[in-house]
Amino acid sequence: MATSTGYVNGSDLLVSVAGTSTGTYKAIGHCTTHTCSFSSETKDRAVKPAASTTTLGAGLWKDKSVSGLSVQIKADGLRYYAEAEEGFGALLGKWETGAKVYLRAFVRSNDSAPYLSGAFIISSLEHTGAAGDDATYSVTFDNAGEVTIDNAKVDGVGAS
Repeated sequence: MATSTGYVNGSDLLVSVAGTSTGTYKAIGHCTTHTCSFSSETKDRAVKPAASTTTLGAGLWKDKSVSGLSVQIKADGLRYYAEAEEGFGALLGKWETGAKVYLRAFVRSNDSAPYLSGAFIISSLEHTGAAGDDATYSVTFDNAGEVTIDNAKVDGVGAS
């Protein structure tokens, strides 16, 4: 893929799902938006300063460290009859088993070079059917173990 310039178009960022790590990945069907959230669990440490410190209040500052990392991916889509990609029906089937699913986030035309991949669980899945409007669905995936992130491919740079 030739490296693009300018702003990243959200339509060029895709997420695909498979039932197994070696299975066939399919893009989330008729996806209107997706969000990848990267979170750090932190731990505060407060210690008394050394006895030689004579400044009152010297122990007010806390140290902080990372004690865990997590990734959550949310996607919204339109329900579509005869969905050929990974739509609500397929996701509901995967949710029902309670098993892990495998996700890849990638720049369009680079599904073989994802910038994020790993095992996830479907933590929530819902659909909405408002009268006279398109039926929609929302799905939330939470990582189930280590996630591989390739920073060089996040914006399509270094993608092959």
